[in-house]
Amino acid sequence: LPRPKAARRICRTAAELGIEQLILLNSYRVEKSYWQSPLLTQEKITGYFREGLEQAGDTVLPIVQFEKRFKPFVEDQLPALCQNKRALIAHPYSDSCSPPPAPEPTILAVGPEGGFIPYEVEKLRGAGMQCMTLGQRILRVESAVPTLLAKLFP
Repeated sequence: LPRPKAARRICRTAAELGIEQLILLNSYRVEKSYWQSPLLTQEKITGYFREGLEQAGDTVLPIVQFEKRFKPFVEDQLPALCQNKRALIAHPYSDSCSPPPAPEPTILAVGPEGGFIPYEVEKLRGAGMQCMTLGQRILRVESAVPTLLAKLFP
């Protein structure tokens, strides 16, 4: 779940770049008050997506899903989502570099600034995801998303 003020930029960029689905997931480093923000309602997120689609000249609205409980989502839903897909965790403390660009279906987990905590990384890996990094610099989510998409897709 991004900072509420950053959500507009992140959602707009995600729609511009053609993501199909965005799952806003709670994690340890997410401020609990973010979930109460009027900037992160289904209606607002859809508006942000529309702005991105208008810019890109597209009409296919991404699906948005809100998951307030990390462990149940990762244990119960994520393994099925990862099947037959490239499943990656963008994590600044990983030793693995980004894989080569490929046009294959991909699930990408992007944590809050500072990354996921070790427990969360292990849970995500247990669901079938692999870690990757963009380097040692800690990026804001709104910088990381377009950078990751540019590196992962031809």
